Amino acid sequence: MQTYFRNFLLFIILISIPFLAKSKDPVRANNGMVVSASDIASLVGVEILEKGGNAIDAAVATGFALAVTYPQAGNIGGGGFMVIHLEDGTNTTIDYREKAPQTAFRDMFLNKNGKFVLAKSTEGWLSSGIPGSVAGMLYALEKYGTMTRDEILQPAIKLASNGFIIDYRFAEALNDYKKEFERYKSTKKIFTKTDEDFTEGELLVQKDLAKTLRSIKLIGNDGFYKGEVANLIAKQSKANGGFISIEDLSNYKPIERAPILGLYRNNKIVSMGPPSSGGIALVEALNSLEMFSFENKAWGSSSYIHTVSEVLKYVFADRAEHLGDMDFYPVPQKWLISKERGKEIAALVGDKAIPSNKISHANPPAKESEETTHFSVVDSYGNAVSVTTTLNSTFGNKIVVSGAGFIMNNEMDDFSAKPGTSNQYGLLGGEANSIEPNKRMLSAMTPTIILNSEDKPFMVIGSPGGSTIITTVLQVILNVIDFNMDIQEAIDAPRFHHQWKPDRIDFEHYGMTEDVKKNLSRKGQFIGKERVLGRAEGIIIDYKNNIIWGASDPRGYGEAAGY
Repeated sequence: MQTYFRNFLLFIILISIPFLAKSKDPVRANNGMVVSASDIASLVGVEILEKGGNAIDAAVATGFALAVTYPQAGNIGGGGFMVIHLEDGTNTTIDYREKAPQTAFRDMFLNKNGKFVLAKSTEGWLSSGIPGSVAGMLYALEKYGTMTRDEILQPAIKLASNGFIIDYRFAEALNDYKKEFERYKSTKKIFTKTDEDFTEGELLVQKDLAKTLRSIKLIGNDGFYKGEVANLIAKQSKANGGFISIEDLSNYKPIERAPILGLYRNNKIVSMGPPSSGGIALVEALNSLEMFSFENKAWGSSSYIHTVSEVLKYVFADRAEHLGDMDFYPVPQKWLISKERGKEIAALVGDKAIPSNKISHANPPAKESEETTHFSVVDSYGNAVSVTTTLNSTFGNKIVVSGAGFIMNNEMDDFSAKPGTSNQYGLLGGEANSIEPNKRMLSAMTPTIILNSEDKPFMVIGSPGGSTIITTVLQVILNVIDFNMDIQEAIDAPRFHHQWKPDRIDFEHYGMTEDVKKNLSRKGQFIGKERVLGRAEGIIIDYKNNIIWGASDPRGYGEAAGY
């Protein structure tokens, strides 16, 4: 996305530091930590922790604050996934992914000739799924939090009502999308200026959003999924060719699901299951990579990149063929995350690359937007929360609900609109992720918590980046566990990406020397393009020294904040 890549210059400057010099130290704290894509939202979460709230309280407060300060992806008009570890040892997840409306149908994005029409799935009200963020965050707060809705939502309400000072990067993001915002009167009113661009230091006030947040604060779910806000969504959707109805909104429910569990070098992996593909893909990859031994000096070598890339080919092929909403499709989860499947894949990795078209006949995975956002939270009680949330494209479908002040998602494009046809990101999808009424679209979001041998939270990690989420989270974990990097070094380090199809290894600036590229080519690998891969937000807990370390990715402009 435009804003994502406009940060590339900043990224080049910062990402060169880890391997030409040392990374800056991660942020240090003793009691609690919040790391998010917005410095303001991170501080909101820390304030909740300082008042005695737990990690769930802080995560929900951060999530609502991001809806105000990071509307590119932070949202109440989209959805996401939350992974939770509780102080009593309980691990659980909350699925609040968007759903297809009840009148949605398989061929809704095809024209009369049966051809896929990309604009239908990415623009306008037809592209929107039923939002899940409000229901999911309130569910988490009510079941696992300790504070009231008033305490949790008031910081976000204040930020929306009184405004917040925008920095130059957010101003740039708004200006980048000015022409698209101007297509919709409701969006133009809030996110554009008539005769000039936004500049650093201006105050952005969102009165309608503040009104919606007050409604949620006062009456909970009914303040969004019923009454005035729901009527505004349904009325505007119907008037503009969308499918979301009052019934769709009132019937939406988040689902608490068992997490995906794995074990990597005596560390327990706790991640998200379907309709997210992230947890299964992560554990499957780690199960295979556990069969290999990486020395510190191997990092960045052609051998290391080749091995990881070969494993990822099989993982992404399995993702395409087997993963979808488990309520609609029989996902062979047990087999995919088994040690046996990991060993099978490892045994197939040789010194020469296997061409992707020789691995499977399944369709390549649909690739969702790279403009997602992640935040990680730990508290002093032993709780940890990992959350990834999205609108799909940057600023979703760019439509602000008039009178309600928030942007709607365009997540319907994450379905396979027509098997064998590319979505907005140029990749294909399969039958498991076809459109059906009330179905949740497949995702690559990978919010993850790693526990040590005593079942205590050791690491909290996640990232935006569409299909690159899985490879980003995987490599940060490998950097910490296999290469002994601290959390800032692990996040800063240049990354690479292979997703089976297209058959190529993409890479970051300073991520591959020319010799490494030549060696990979000799092994039969195809060198792809230089690009930014993910924006991780992570935490590591050092129990020996009673220190919490937090790190925000220099590829973005978030912040780690602790106390």
